[in-house]
Amino acid sequence: MHRESIFLVGPMGAGKSTVGRFLADKLHYQFLDSDHVIEDKTGATIPMIFDIEGESGFRAREKVAIDDLTQRSEIVLATGGGAILNPENRKNLRSRGFVVYLKSSVDALVQRTRHDRNRPLLQTENPEQVLRKLIEERGPLYEEVADLVIQTEQVSVHRVVKQILDKLAEQKII
Repeated sequence: MHRESIFLVGPMGAGKSTVGRFLADKLHYQFLDSDHVIEDKTGATIPMIFDIEGESGFRAREKVAIDDLTQRSEIVLATGGGAILNPENRKNLRSRGFVVYLKSSVDALVQRTRHDRNRPLLQTENPEQVLRKLIEERGPLYEEVADLVIQTEQVSVHRVVKQILDKLAEQKII
């Protein structure tokens, strides 16, 4: 039986890393986070990369990482919130695995990210406004690549993982 990789997309704070770890454990897959892979490869934090190379420098590194990671089998990959901005990333995600969009309200995202200093785009006076704009811009792109969309607010991680596993079983992916 072919065991496809699972790619998680969605905005920062939607729960990609948390859900990804639980899902990988249940599937006996390797869990990877594209941001952590980039940090490990460069030896620099995401905020540091943004400071030195700007967002465009980071996105170039992200494109290389997504291309590499989406070619691996039996992984659960948590992508960065902006990974879907690049058309090639969208194509690779869509064609190389099963994509789950973890969707959440702006209010829930604000609550989950408010103390996180590791999110360069939110280091601003009004992170809620930034998140609203990001969701407006990126929401249709998340929808475009998704095989499955799951609301994550007010739902336990275990419930989200069960919904994903049920869909994978239904479609005979696992």
